[in-house]
Amino acid sequence: MALHFQVNVYRYYQPSTLAGSSGVCMMSSTWRDEQHPSFLNFISCFLKENSFRSNIVPIAPDFIFNCGGLSVAFMFVTNWGGIDTASFFRKVQKLKEQFANFYVVVTLPTKEQNDSLIYSYIKYGMQLGRPTFVPVRDLEMGFEKIVKIAHARGACKRQDALAKIKAEKEKSVQAMEIYLQVVTSIPGVDSHDANVLNQTIGSIEAIAKSSKEYILETTDLSPTTAETITRFFRDPKFYLAPKIG
Repeated sequence: MALHFQVNVYRYYQPSTLAGSSGVCMMSSTWRDEQHPSFLNFISCFLKENSFRSNIVPIAPDFIFNCGGLSVAFMFVTNWGGIDTASFFRKVQKLKEQFANFYVVVTLPTKEQNDSLIYSYIKYGMQLGRPTFVPVRDLEMGFEKIVKIAHARGACKRQDALAKIKAEKEKSVQAMEIYLQVVTSIPGVDSHDANVLNQTIGSIEAIAKSSKEYILETTDLSPTTAETITRFFRDPKFYLAPKIG
């Protein structure tokens, strides 16, 4: 039975690809203690080159990256042949419930190890894509993929935030346009007067509740304009009467 992991989105890349990016990388102290010093040196240099700050902490995942305000957790298996698969998949099941963004990166240099992972994946009833498994050929590629995934997810988070800000700005502009249309429909009130009322008194509801004296006290509008505004909102004979011009 063939099992297709969701791994092709993130391709092998050179460290310079992420130049200018930034974030925080938290590494499990337990995971670190199990790695060769030369690989740890590679990780340190790679993170530094890509402007990531790193911390060694006692965390359950092997790595947690914070990029663009988004946390992404990883398990990174560097020796598939030397693990207890039952304990491994129990931990995977537990962590996927704890982290909304969770990936499992597994180093599989041989076909036999790849077949073993697929067999275990099915045996322990994993749901495809929850979490996403990322098989790699070697350690360096594995860590580069981890950073790539974290960076990509953080970039998407930032884009979503910018899109939300843009949408809120457009909504605000539309609301102001409606405000001006309503207020300038009052006889004798122009755009300048409407903007003054918006800056000093505020909403249309607040204007409707304001007295002539309060309008004169808080704005530079003329007594005639202030009288017209109060009559417009309070005197049905005034605002229902036909207007000429």
